[in-house]
Amino acid sequence: MNRIATLLALVGLLGGCASHDGIHAGDLEPGRLTSSDISLNIPGLGPCTDNPDRTLRLDASQPVHILVHGCFGSSGQFRALAQVLAFHGQQSACFTYDDRARLTEGADALRHAVSKLAAQSSVPHVTVIGHSQGALIARRSMTEPSSAAPSGRAIDVRLVTISGPFAGIESARTCGKSWLYPLTLGMVPLSCYLATGPKWADITYSSPFIREPGALAQQVANYLKIDTNERGTCRREEGGRCAEGDEIFSLAEQRNSLIETDRRARRVEVDAGHVEIVGDKRVAPTKLIKILQDEGILRATPTARQYAFSLLLSRVYQDDTVMPPDAVKTRSRH
Repeated sequence: MNRIATLLALVGLLGGCASHDGIHAGDLEPGRLTSSDISLNIPGLGPCTDNPDRTLRLDASQPVHILVHGCFGSSGQFRALAQVLAFHGQQSACFTYDDRARLTEGADALRHAVSKLAAQSSVPHVTVIGHSQGALIARRSMTEPSSAAPSGRAIDVRLVTISGPFAGIESARTCGKSWLYPLTLGMVPLSCYLATGPKWADITYSSPFIREPGALAQQVANYLKIDTNERGTCRREEGGRCAEGDEIFSLAEQRNSLIETDRRARRVEVDAGHVEIVGDKRVAPTKLIKILQDEGILRATPTARQYAFSLLLSRVYQDDTVMPPDAVKTRSRH
């Protein structure tokens, strides 16, 4: 029985993340971006490509959108979303981290990266957007730190989290049952560690990371929490049947009243798959685009440029069935 429990924990944890078909090739097209006037080298922060040159080139007078990938992800995964922002004249950067390390380490690194960006530029504000595991890291990075915060210029922040398992990952439940540790002679935590690395201690329902999410820092002006109802979603069909599902986290795994009751928080629920919401080479994230435009995070697409935008989506997401963002319906929750 002990061996069965251990194997279940191991297999379940491996299913706690979704693999992404990233869009890696090439540098970003400038779109409607203004010319860059600064070059920065900030640990963890760089362009949204997999180019080994991580120098961040920005217009220091314009806001920056920082995209934070989930596990099994990379900066290149968000290249197409960065291209969507550039089309609307909005610049971006991507934060990279070790997705097997403790989530607190990633959050601390992101907090320091934002601080360095503020100190080394005149960027007026940033928007931090995290998906899946990146949502957990993004929010924790924007809470009041337990230790002294990095010194430097204060900068206003908008926070957006997408499909974050803020109640803990259900498939990791066995790992959170500490009473099993002595009964299995330490095999449960060992199996959890082998499956996911040190982060296993942060993703369970009973972890301090989940149970004590912390209060948002004063610099956070507002927080948009996007939850995805992933039930019955499918990433890939073959012969009229779903060959690969897109349900990773249930709504119960994403809900957490401790973070949703903040006066700055606004919750939006949308029927979308876990990967579908941010897009990959099979599908464009039209539902996410609609939400971000409705919430004023992504600028509205001018009517005269709607066709050009559809062409961009078809090209960067390699999707021949792109729906206009205004055809998508979402549900708002408070």
